[in-house]
Amino acid sequence: MLDSSMRRAKDRLGEPLAARLPHLSPNAISLVAFIIGILTVLLAARGLYVWALVLWLFSRALDGLDGLLARVHQKQSDFGGYLDILLDFFIYAALPIALVMSAPSHERYLALAFMLASFYINSASWMYLAAILEKHKHHRTKDVAASAASTSIVMPAGLIGGTETILTYCVFFLWADHLTILFVGFGALVMFTAAQRLAWAWRTLR
Repeated sequence: MLDSSMRRAKDRLGEPLAARLPHLSPNAISLVAFIIGILTVLLAARGLYVWALVLWLFSRALDGLDGLLARVHQKQSDFGGYLDILLDFFIYAALPIALVMSAPSHERYLALAFMLASFYINSASWMYLAAILEKHKHHRTKDVAASAASTSIVMPAGLIGGTETILTYCVFFLWADHLTILFVGFGALVMFTAAQRLAWAWRTLR
């Protein structure tokens, strides 16, 4: 929901920095962000939530820089977009698991299973849809034009996107004592987002 506006703000603020870094590889930045993400996971598993939050924000800042570097210096590639999203998905799955491992309980594991299941369903809701949109060139329409302009994958917007997920993970670190209700609540919002895309596809692709 906030991704388009946040992407414009990020590009406006980050372009001067990216312009000064012509020799950096976007894929290398993606890998550095992934390594910092792994360190975040290790800190979260040990219950060091404040330090994990700091590294989480740093890794997300780098994750935003790789695509910006690619666009500013004309280094965009399909492989780069694929690598970026694959590494992101690894971290987004590993972090909630690490948080539960830091203070495990039966209820937390059930909530974790529900939330990760919602991620799985939501991923299917937009990945396959993105392939269909590309097949039919629906990304030329207004609904997804903003996404198509600056990302490798195009899709209609939903309630929960990358920005909302980053912010929600910050909430997980700050209120880790309430992970059960937070996981269930976020999982429900992600499921709603998948339903939004299903409704959009039903209206658009029939």
